[in-house]
Amino acid sequence: MRPLFTTPESRSRFRQLCGAFAGMVLLGAEVMAAEPAQSKGPGAADSRRSAPAVRDPWAPAERPRDWQYLVLHHSATKDGSVESIHQAHLMNRDQFGQPWLGIGYHFVIGNGSGMDDGEVEPTFRWRGQLQGAHAGSVDHNERGIGICLIGNFQEAPPSARQLESLARLTTYLARKHAIDSESIVGHGSVRATECPGRNFPLQQVRKRLALHQNDLPTAVSVRLSSTPFDAIDR
Repeated sequence: MRPLFTTPESRSRFRQLCGAFAGMVLLGAEVMAAEPAQSKGPGAADSRRSAPAVRDPWAPAERPRDWQYLVLHHSATKDGSVESIHQAHLMNRDQFGQPWLGIGYHFVIGNGSGMDDGEVEPTFRWRGQLQGAHAGSVDHNERGIGICLIGNFQEAPPSARQLESLARLTTYLARKHAIDSESIVGHGSVRATECPGRNFPLQQVRKRLALHQNDLPTAVSVRLSSTPFDAIDR
């Protein structure tokens, strides 16, 4: 077989081509080392990235207080929100004539007018673990978590979504703070008031919680009994 490169010029050209090819290989290796691997599709995982933590939207920002009660209220209005109640409560004065800090409840559950139906929103008092201004009782303000459902339950009962959200919230709070079903009270059990209204199913709420007393979950996305409220005796 005849040699491929018989002249000095051809051998020099061959060496130049080999050098250029080697440079391209090295450059490609550097680029691959510098760039992270690209996902091959929507299901591909990057082993260098840990899965994002699931945020608990009901977790307080401060160390929890020694909560002993869940105190249930209605807003006695057809609509409302955390902000509207906050603005109204800013006009209130305590027994010493000092203005309130704002909304007195720790949680509000919407009815579709002002907030989404069944939407649960914690207030600044829950996030900061401050005592409530909702019960008319020192003990139940200092150690009771105030939960207000939007609506007038003297006239009509809460919506199905409100009751489901309340069941999830009370289950969550009871598990976190070792509160038993008998310590869920209506505002009217603390002071002379019709709140949370004659159509509010307090006994059903207690019984719904009691169904899960031995296996209460710790996550917000709790799974509850499929038994509807209407099937639980008052």
